[in-house]
Amino acid sequence: MNTLFTRRNVEFPAQDGVILRGWLYEPISKQDDKQRYPAIVITHGYGAVKELFVDKYAERFVQSNFVVLLYDHENFGESSGEPRQEIDPNKQVQGYSSAITYLQSLIDLVDSNRIGIWGTSYSGGHVLVVSANDKRVKCVVSQMPSINGRKNLKRRNKTEENYQRLLKALERDQKQREEGGIPRIIPIIRPEEQPDWWNFFDVGHAEEKDKWRYKNWKNEQTLHSVQLYGEYNPEESIEKISPCPLLMLVADHDTVTFSEDEIEVFEQRAGEPKKLVKFNGDHFSAYKDQFELTANEANDWFKKYLQS
Repeated sequence: MNTLFTRRNVEFPAQDGVILRGWLYEPISKQDDKQRYPAIVITHGYGAVKELFVDKYAERFVQSNFVVLLYDHENFGESSGEPRQEIDPNKQVQGYSSAITYLQSLIDLVDSNRIGIWGTSYSGGHVLVVSANDKRVKCVVSQMPSINGRKNLKRRNKTEENYQRLLKALERDQKQREEGGIPRIIPIIRPEEQPDWWNFFDVGHAEEKDKWRYKNWKNEQTLHSVQLYGEYNPEESIEKISPCPLLMLVADHDTVTFSEDEIEVFEQRAGEPKKLVKFNGDHFSAYKDQFELTANEANDWFKKYLQS
């Protein structure tokens, strides 16, 4: 495995003109001649930023001689966009295609016919949609994907009364925005209700060596983001992915994106070639306890279909 690589800051335009910013990882070739590499686009999940352990995957891939583009979604981290902290799945899906276009512009570095995409959690759902519709994608890895937003919201709210209360809040927020009011901001995580989520996202629970990762993260989202989440169903795209090779990684105790939904849609609706990998742990295990397993499975999948 090649351990030498460089990382530099880059920016590129999204389809709506917003500037997306991130890091471009390049292998350091031991050859004197110019070499064009297969490339992988990766980005973070719901309400996160690129620094929150996603860069570990980028480093693993670049060490196997991939060019890797890791960036912050629109409205988050170092990327531009308004309103800040609005999580718009449609714009995030478009961001992936803009990232592919940027990679294809690097004609002396990237082989434009060998580009893959990787996503996790919310962006794990995005890559299902992107690979179904953007046929420049030649390989896809979907880690713990969000499958059905409405179903997830109903489960998380636990009772029909809580769910109806949420719907009324969304209606009030929409009316306020239509009348020119500012978007309502709410927490992404309520620590007392979601302690496992908080243990991952709270800098106070981080090891000293990882505290830098939380600089750009905010426990904020627009309430409109929740409405958009509930309207977003990546499962509707999965049948159109084939013949693009699909690897799905699923945690066996996932109560964020729900393991049973992921497995069902993969087994019943995804076409070949495909592979399902189940691992022990919850939604956040992939980034820490099960990082070696999830990173190596993804790396091997990309090598098989982008380098062979």
